[in-house]
Amino acid sequence: MAKGIFRREELLLGSEVMDVIAQKKVIIFGVGGVGSWCAESLVRSGIEHLTIVDSDRVCMTNINRQLMATMKTVGKVKVEVLKERLLEINPSAHITAVQDIYSAETADSFQLDSYDYIIDAIDSLKDKADLILRATKTEAKFFASMGAALKMDPTKISVAEFWKVKGCPLAAALRRKFKHNKTFPSKKFKCVYSEELLRNRGENKSCGTSQCLCPKAAEGPGRADLLNHEWCTSKAQINGTVAHTTAIFGFMIAGMVMQDIYNQSIVE
Repeated sequence: MAKGIFRREELLLGSEVMDVIAQKKVIIFGVGGVGSWCAESLVRSGIEHLTIVDSDRVCMTNINRQLMATMKTVGKVKVEVLKERLLEINPSAHITAVQDIYSAETADSFQLDSYDYIIDAIDSLKDKADLILRATKTEAKFFASMGAALKMDPTKISVAEFWKVKGCPLAAALRRKFKHNKTFPSKKFKCVYSEELLRNRGENKSCGTSQCLCPKAAEGPGRADLLNHEWCTSKAQINGTVAHTTAIFGFMIAGMVMQDIYNQSIVE
């Protein structure tokens, strides 16, 4: 571990706890508005074994809220750009970047049993539900992000056990799905959520395509077109999102990981 980076943290936690932090293995599914900030916070806190999973490339519309999204990175693979940044923070870290979608079909390839912490920052309801069911069967500590869109007030962001989350449509949809299928998480887990639910006030535009145009626009001379490229998405449901909300969600999950490591370390 590059010791000098973490002197301030070591002053607070002690060298033994820092050594434990460096040994923990963490995987984050989804490195968008929530997951990207979570990854950065973990690496800045001394996590050295981190796997980041996301299938997407950086899109123009990611810039307002995703850590690695800039005009220079539009069109590039998200996990690769984020890995590069994380290694600039700590060159000694072992960052595994996986450009793939988590799903029931790909789940076995991630070897969930090999991690100490599993973090869910997935948007897809179906894939999120599957990850919850599988992750809670492992011995890993599991944390999940509920919906971070349509939120503005940072003071309303909170943490609760999944079945006690209130006012979040995503959590409610997950619970309905579990009850309908009569399949339930194998253990309790904590979620970051907010009861706030605003409505979209802006125009919901469409670029008229089923795929994001940003990767093509970012190639060669086409990069100049990005300045006029206002909208890009293939999602059926689009909700407004801001940086401070998604970042707080991500930081809170990272904080829960660090708090759990600290609590276990001082007890042991």
